[in-house]
Amino acid sequence: MAGIVRAGVSVAVLVVIAQAVTVLCGFPAKLTLERAFPTNHGVEIAHLRGRDQARHGRMLQSSGGVIDFPVAGTYDPFLVGLYYTKVQLGNPPKDFYVQIDTGSDVLWVSCNSCNGCPATSGLQIQLNFFDPGSSTTASLVSCSDQICALGVQSSDSACFGQSNQCAYVFQYGDGSGTSGYYVMDMIHLDIVVDSTATSNSSASVMFGCSTSQTGDLTKSDRAVDGIFGFGQQDLSVISQLSSRGIAPKVFSHCLKGDDSGGGILVLGEIVEPNVVYTPLVPSQPHYNLNLQSISVNGQVLPISPAVFATSNSQGTIIDSGTTLAYLAEEAYNSFVVAVTNIVSQSTQSVVLKGNQCYVTSSSVADIFPQVSLNFAGGASLVLRPQDYLIQQNSVGGTTVWCVGFQKIPGQGITILGDLVLKDKIFIYDLANQRIGWTNYDCSMSVNVSTATKTGKSEFVNAGQFSDNGSVQNQPDRFILNLSILVLFVQLSIFTSFFHS
Repeated sequence: MAGIVRAGVSVAVLVVIAQAVTVLCGFPAKLTLERAFPTNHGVEIAHLRGRDQARHGRMLQSSGGVIDFPVAGTYDPFLVGLYYTKVQLGNPPKDFYVQIDTGSDVLWVSCNSCNGCPATSGLQIQLNFFDPGSSTTASLVSCSDQICALGVQSSDSACFGQSNQCAYVFQYGDGSGTSGYYVMDMIHLDIVVDSTATSNSSASVMFGCSTSQTGDLTKSDRAVDGIFGFGQQDLSVISQLSSRGIAPKVFSHCLKGDDSGGGILVLGEIVEPNVVYTPLVPSQPHYNLNLQSISVNGQVLPISPAVFATSNSQGTIIDSGTTLAYLAEEAYNSFVVAVTNIVSQSTQSVVLKGNQCYVTSSSVADIFPQVSLNFAGGASLVLRPQDYLIQQNSVGGTTVWCVGFQKIPGQGITILGDLVLKDKIFIYDLANQRIGWTNYDCSMSVNVSTATKTGKSEFVNAGQFSDNGSVQNQPDRFILNLSILVLFVQLSIFTSFFHS
């Protein structure tokens, strides 16, 4: 988790709420995705790298062989962004802001009896505590419940001593942690039925009630109510809903790459004709892909394939919780040499605080090469210069751009974070064990595929409303198919400022 405000620093932040569509009970429902992100280009790469390293340390360690990432640099999370969403839990429903985390499986929130849980947040969101006794639909989960046994297999649940209560203890690599017990209760989602009306839908899910938090989780300046795990194991909300036929076992996101941030989060499959897919590496706890090579201006770099091989200690991970991107040392060195050779006549190459940077008065799109990350199955992730460079500062007509890819010495680890994920649709198709992507303007509407009870695929437009309230992008789907409700999500964009 990351905050925005630090003492002595005032950062103007645009918070964009992108309302996204979730498939629930055959109908899409919406989650509100908020991103806090700095608006200037003065953030040093060391700050971003420090935030990422702390994030990597918080990836759950378990008996399943989760990779432990190295920690280095200066940890300063206050100038960087995080993605979180609002969920409603219990009856009557209460709002909880939870971090979106692809590195863990469980949805958990702070409980009313929590020891060490923060009560306020520097993100200027209202924190809440879940009280099972105040919810008329809450029930405790016992060790004899089948779903608890499923969690034991993946180390997401445990039973201690003589207690029959299904519990959990999560330890994170940075020393922080949380423990608590599981409850079964309702998760509520708003259903948009037309441009003026919404209805509520709900489903019973098991989630964690945190009674203790330690370390980084206790800091109020970047606090949220909990974590929404988007992993692949049985206790994830996606797995729970899909196992009952309530939602498909797929989720998608589209993260805006401009300074305003925001984006779309969809429990469902965004449908675009140009999506390319590559298979997930089987039996891995995170979203590992088979990266085979890196090309610069169409030329494959001389990197040994062994650098990209997947094992318990190395591999390539897609992680939307990481700000930058990270390459194994051999791959990083080859990449920087290739880029520097191409732009040597048009830029001045400098090293600033250990980062490879370039001083230029030209547009980076005109002088820097196109880069391709080539994956198994022939799928390539094509990167523009702004997908691997970060603007540091600008004086007059001269700008300093630094390589946003960071080097991980001594380990064959590649982590693809927001720097390369932005301005693209990403689809995590867990049912078919693959990940897909395509370039996209994430401020525009998306189409979402949802399976009906007959197994037929229908297409739902998650589009923007126009200013006059009319629906854009194929509104005649209301008439052409009355067997489903066609739901349109409005991207409502507003500005808020966080003050120091």
